[in-house]
Amino acid sequence: MNSSLTLVLSFALSAGIGFLVGLERERKPSAKAGVRTFTLIAVLGSLAALLTDATGSAWVLGAGVVCVTGALVAAYLQDRDSIRDDSGTTTVIAAVAVFFLGAANYYGYRTLAVALGVGMTVLLYFKAELEGFSQKLTARDIRSMLQFAVLTAVILPLLPDRSFGPYEVLNPFQIWLMVVLVAAVSLAGYVAWRLTLGRHGLLLTGVLGGVVSSTATTLVYARHAAAGTVTVAAALLVILLANATMLVRVLVLVGVVAPMSLPLALVVIVPALLVAAAGIAWRWASAGSAPPAGEAAFSNPTQLRTALGFGAIYAVILLLAAWANDLLGSRGMLALAAVSGLTDVDAITLSSLRLLDNGTLSQVTALSALGVAVASNLVFKAVAAATAGGQTMRWPVLLAFGGPLVALAAGMWALHALA
Repeated sequence: MNSSLTLVLSFALSAGIGFLVGLERERKPSAKAGVRTFTLIAVLGSLAALLTDATGSAWVLGAGVVCVTGALVAAYLQDRDSIRDDSGTTTVIAAVAVFFLGAANYYGYRTLAVALGVGMTVLLYFKAELEGFSQKLTARDIRSMLQFAVLTAVILPLLPDRSFGPYEVLNPFQIWLMVVLVAAVSLAGYVAWRLTLGRHGLLLTGVLGGVVSSTATTLVYARHAAAGTVTVAAALLVILLANATMLVRVLVLVGVVAPMSLPLALVVIVPALLVAAAGIAWRWASAGSAPPAGEAAFSNPTQLRTALGFGAIYAVILLLAAWANDLLGSRGMLALAAVSGLTDVDAITLSSLRLLDNGTLSQVTALSALGVAVASNLVFKAVAAATAGGQTMRWPVLLAFGGPLVALAAGMWALHALA
């Protein structure tokens, strides 16, 4: 392409980025920069980058950003009445960012410049929603996010990425990466539930409860039904939703950790998911509404103690799985899956997928272990809910879990038939 035409297109793209951000700022009457100003600022950024190339002096870019900042600050200081409504900080920072996006675009970072420009516009546009979100966060929620940051950005990079121990299956970095993955999924549901998204509707209560802890959701609502604070139909609906979400969560973990195994994992899990969906549809009309499960229903999934506990369980199961497979073959692996799946599906799921990845387990054995762990978990929750719910919930819960368990068995049969 002709160099002059390339240059013109580069400046046009910079103008488009500035126009987009300026269009959002135009909605704010007190802002001292709108569509025209932001468009010019982006073009100025590209022009400063061009002159920097031509002169070999980075001072041109520095002078450009100083001019942009100074002009906007002077505009706000001249009209002091507007500062009462808008300090101008956001507009000035946005203008500086747009200036450098124009420069980045000139230097060939077009995709990045466009993506950041769109992201900035979205961030500026949803000011009210973001402020409302932050006001709903409690100190406990913020601690959860900070603890997740520690798990991810502080601990993970410090761990060695190599295998240790018997069977060479204990990789500290990979183990903690799985801890981060599970914590991220749980934290998303936990924060959403804490922001009351999950407290005003059966659908969100069940789904978010399943993301955070399907076991806790099952037991809490079984007790609610026994106490008469919700109807049996409403409690069953939340329980079915939570456990259907658990099945989806397992598929998500497979898709992230072992995407090549996802098609066969769908064969195992989808029949149970479809039966659960049918039960949800059947209970929906008669469910009515349900109150919140209470502040103590779910614990913070990013506490260091919780993370260390899951990491330890995952490492032990990983080691036991390799040992059981070496000593007893697939039968030993399935027995371990049945025991460990009683209380936690994530650890045995991730362990099986890890051993599949390093060649210790075959795909059929790994996915069979996953299916056995899910079945074991569903049986445990059915018995626990029937016990916690008393006579009121006993048979409804057993029937509600019976269908997905039969469908899961059919999925397991299909897996071995296809293998």
